Amino acid sequence: MCLGLPMQVARCHGLVADCRQGERWQSVDLSLVGEVQPGDWLLVFTGAAREVLSPQQAADILDALAALDAAMNGRFDPAIHLADLNQREPQLPPHLQAQFDAQRKPS
Repeated sequence: MCLGLPMQVARCHGLVADCRQGERWQSVDLSLVGEVQPGDWLLVFTGAAREVLSPQQAADILDALAALDAAMNGRFDPAIHLADLNQREPQLPPHLQAQFDAQRKPS
């Protein structure tokens, strides 16, 4: 399994960027995403950027990875690691919600 990590661009040299995530630094190939600017967020798989992320997307992925790490190390707390889901009902995608609503209508 390959896991993409959000990394923030620090410096660019053509189609290579020096990126960091926390204390980890990596040279990243930009061939698939093109030129980026320092401060941009990238989704990086095995040394190559696959997608430019918004800061919110990067934060969401980093939060999910932190929750996974906590669960794997016995430190998982739903109130902390699933705070965005607490006190919220699950939502169906629009195409399934329409089908569900149609089935619930009285005949």
